[in-house]
Amino acid sequence: MYLNSGYMNNSAIDFKDKSRPLIVGSCGTYRLLTRPKLPTYRPRGRVDYQLIYIGAGQVHFHFDNEENDTIVTAGNMVLFRPRELQKYEYYGEDKTEVYWVHFTGSDVKNILRKYGIKDDMRTFFVGTSLEYERIYKRMISELQHCQDDYEELLTILMHHLLISIHRELQKERKLSDVYLDNEMDMAGQYFSENYSNKINIEEYAQSRGMSISWFIRSFKKYTGTTPMQYIVSTRIANAQLLLETTQYSVSEISRIVGYDNPLYFSRLFHKTKGFSPSEYRKKIET
Repeated sequence: MYLNSGYMNNSAIDFKDKSRPLIVGSCGTYRLLTRPKLPTYRPRGRVDYQLIYIGAGQVHFHFDNEENDTIVTAGNMVLFRPRELQKYEYYGEDKTEVYWVHFTGSDVKNILRKYGIKDDMRTFFVGTSLEYERIYKRMISELQHCQDDYEELLTILMHHLLISIHRELQKERKLSDVYLDNEMDMAGQYFSENYSNKINIEEYAQSRGMSISWFIRSFKKYTGTTPMQYIVSTRIANAQLLLETTQYSVSEISRIVGYDNPLYFSRLFHKTKGFSPSEYRKKIET
């Protein structure tokens, strides 16, 4: 097993310090070569924060409950907050290589939020990059040699690490937004082309691999209306056009735009436009 680490004041004891916004307390790396297993178990967690970068292989984490087993693979970061259960294992057969840093300070929560790490985020994908390794190794070196102003430089390096993470998270968010835009655009086109048919919104969401609640929430975020409101609006807009440009009866228009019940259609049209279909037609003819 390869191990390299550095501790502030040469102490491996975790500490809480609010004298400055951000303080790096320790940093290190593990690489399993011959040892079959390296477990960590802290039932009460630590008083500081820990950010683990999985550079290679995978790690078995037991979040919240010792019985849970979550496998986190290379390219991910794992954040432990103060007093959280810490139970995880590295296995030699996985050729695991990890980097870790412990930090504390008076403004850690806000700093993490600033760099896109929300309060409920525990694992997040950042990709594999030598940049992360270089930053961790530099922090280890600074803690080992304690040259002039090393504590300040450690804070700068920690900010550098968080900025690198933030940039990667922004890339992931943009890719997610592109996917979301494409899906919602496709949904809008589908509803516009099939508005006169009976549309089962839940079945449509399932056909696209989405839960109904996530789909409705995302569609409203994209269009400003729910899927059903979008369909109704399309139906009423086309009914309005038919009232203006054709001599179809209200019952015929009702069926054309997807309503078998003309009375229901008339009430809905009145609720939306302020006039019944008949009143609207008389209004435009005068």
